[in-house]
Amino acid sequence: MSLRPLNRIALSVVTATAVVALTGIAGTGAADAAASKPADKPTIVLVHGAWADSSSFAGVTEKLQHDGYTVLAAPNPLRGLATDAATVAAFVNQATTGPVVLVGHSYGGAVITNAANQTPTVKALAYIDAFAPDQGETIVQLAGSVPGSALAADPAEVFDVVQDPNLPEGDPDLYVKKSIFREAFAANLGKSDVAVLAASQRPVAGGALQEPSGVPAWKTLPSFFLVGTNDKIIPADGQLAMAQRAGGTIVKVKTDHLSMIEKPNDVAKLIERAAGAGK
Repeated sequence: MSLRPLNRIALSVVTATAVVALTGIAGTGAADAAASKPADKPTIVLVHGAWADSSSFAGVTEKLQHDGYTVLAAPNPLRGLATDAATVAAFVNQATTGPVVLVGHSYGGAVITNAANQTPTVKALAYIDAFAPDQGETIVQLAGSVPGSALAADPAEVFDVVQDPNLPEGDPDLYVKKSIFREAFAANLGKSDVAVLAASQRPVAGGALQEPSGVPAWKTLPSFFLVGTNDKIIPADGQLAMAQRAGGTIVKVKTDHLSMIEKPNDVAKLIERAAGAGK
């Protein structure tokens, strides 16, 4: 079965006022932290994906900070691809100084692909089990481009749906069903850990998954890809196709979709490679 039923969901449109409000969380503290970073190291800005939040990068952040990097987590509203990218770009432009490596996981990869074109200080991109769309492509399209994605099924079997009154009618928030969360995202994590992740997932607006991407920043910036060979959200073949198309540096790791939690040292090592290219 395909994801075509999702095509009936209207695209999410988030107002400029909401984007400004969300970027406001960057704050003076984030800018101060970036200003105090070592001169020879770029700032690392992390962008989480759908059904996750910034805490999924906790182990990676700890390793990068230990190695002397300033690390910031950008807000990702998960409302619409263009507006999410604008929010991340505003955060980078206002809360950092000097060169930046922009890191995206899963849907966050599509966000950084678009955001980096609006952020002149970004010097490299790191994709962690992530989508790297070309212009005009959607998450729905890429998820179904190779066999094996847990998302490539009847949406009623994959998602629980909640209509946020702040979103247009017909563009609901999507939550991954708890019954499939572990197998789809992190089969190698303990059941209790996965239960916490499933309970705390942040939903994505359905329209964001079918919003066409803009001109990809990977066409002009160095890109680095960590490919989880056990990934059941974006199967490895799909990740490799996107990485090869981008001409990116590829590292394969035996991990599920939540590689930042399962293999934080491998993820941090790839980001540091990107940081070396982004000086």
